[in-house]
Amino acid sequence: MAALIAKQESIEPGCRAGCGACCIAPSISSAIPGMPGGKPAGVRCVQLDDDNLCRLFGDPRRPAVCARFVFDHDVCGERRDQALATLAWLEAST
Repeated sequence: MAALIAKQESIEPGCRAGCGACCIAPSISSAIPGMPGGKPAGVRCVQLDDDNLCRLFGDPRRPAVCARFVFDHDVCGERRDQALATLAWLEAST
C-alpha cells in the first residue's frame, strides 16, 4: 500500500492519499466501472477502496473527469472534512 500512496502523491502533488473526498462529494455523470450510470453527489464511488484510494488510479478505465481533478488548496483545504464540505458546496452551487 505504501507504494500506491507514494505513486498517487507523486502524480498529484499536495493530494492527501486516503482523503477520497473527490470520490464521494461530487456527482459524476460518466460511466465508472461498477457504476455504469455514473454516481450521484454524496455517494461513495465503488472504485474507492477501504483506504480511500482509487482502484482505477493510473488505469485507462478511470473516467476523464476524475483524471482531470487535481489537488487545489482552496478546494481541498487542510483536512479531509474541509475538502468534503467545499466539494459538497461546489456541487450544490452548480
